[in-house]
Amino acid sequence: MELTTVWFALIAVLWVGYFCLEGFDFGVGMLLPVLARDDTERRVMINTVGPVWDGNEVWVLVAGGATFAAFPEWYATLFSGFYLPLLLILVALIVRGLSFEYRHKRDDDTWRGRWDLALIIGSVVPALLWGVAFANIVAGVPIDADKEFTGTLFTLLNPFGLLGGLVTLTLFAAHGAMFIALKTDGEIRHRARALAVQIGAVAAVLAVAFLSWTQLKTGTAVSAVVFVLAALALVGGLLAAMGGREGWAFMGTFVTIALAVAGLFVALFPDVMPSTTDAAYSLNTTNAAATAYALKVMTWVAVIFTPVVLAYQAWTYWVFRKRISVHHIPAPVPADAVS
Repeated sequence: MELTTVWFALIAVLWVGYFCLEGFDFGVGMLLPVLARDDTERRVMINTVGPVWDGNEVWVLVAGGATFAAFPEWYATLFSGFYLPLLLILVALIVRGLSFEYRHKRDDDTWRGRWDLALIIGSVVPALLWGVAFANIVAGVPIDADKEFTGTLFTLLNPFGLLGGLVTLTLFAAHGAMFIALKTDGEIRHRARALAVQIGAVAAVLAVAFLSWTQLKTGTAVSAVVFVLAALALVGGLLAAMGGREGWAFMGTFVTIALAVAGLFVALFPDVMPSTTDAAYSLNTTNAAATAYALKVMTWVAVIFTPVVLAYQAWTYWVFRKRISVHHIPAPVPADAVS
């Protein structure tokens, strides 16, 4: 197997990891005003992802860095053509990160409310725009002979792209609800499980429509199989949630996201960014790749450090595996009580 194919697969794995892990982070943030009845329950929800959200974001940084190193032409065209939506995603992620760090700095309802709003917006925007971006990458965008994107923001806001955004938005929301049901106890656990089924049903309809459309556009026999397995995993997750099996329910949405993203990359290969202007202008794993020497060096680095990173993140999830509930949340200390 050529190293260009290996690195295409590795980048796909990085995006799978990012969406599976950061997906439930986004879902928790989006559902903050829906599931929580008071500030204590909001703190419970935030604490479910508090120890892991920053580690989950590392996946997108590595995916971006790997794309830059392995496929510099893809990186250049993608980040220049999708500059505005990617900038909006970056700003949203920054605002979201600040909300985790600053929400608890004051015992003031107005202060906390503003940071809660920042967390909600910082979760909704990336959840929507990532879907729009990936839908357009798979379907193709206008690229000229100089490998430059010739469209505008409105080029990306096409029906197929917007449907992709709605799929990631609802799927991440269902994934987040499943995670909350898995990580909490008490009333919020039962509300999250019920909401996960409701949102999951909507996500299933949208996902089937989007994946079917993708298959018609650019799919292969392999991607068709992967998409069907993704749909079955989502149905299985919803049935598990209805039966009160939160662990299996969360695994269902986890596998659904993994297979759906993997299927998109299968449908995309060997292109990395198809051109709707002329197929001859499309970027693929050959004309967008770095030199063979660079790919060899990167491969050795990946072989050495990837297991270390995976082991550390697995250990983090193991340490923070227990459920939490409102009785684990201490009362806030008023500012004037601190000497």
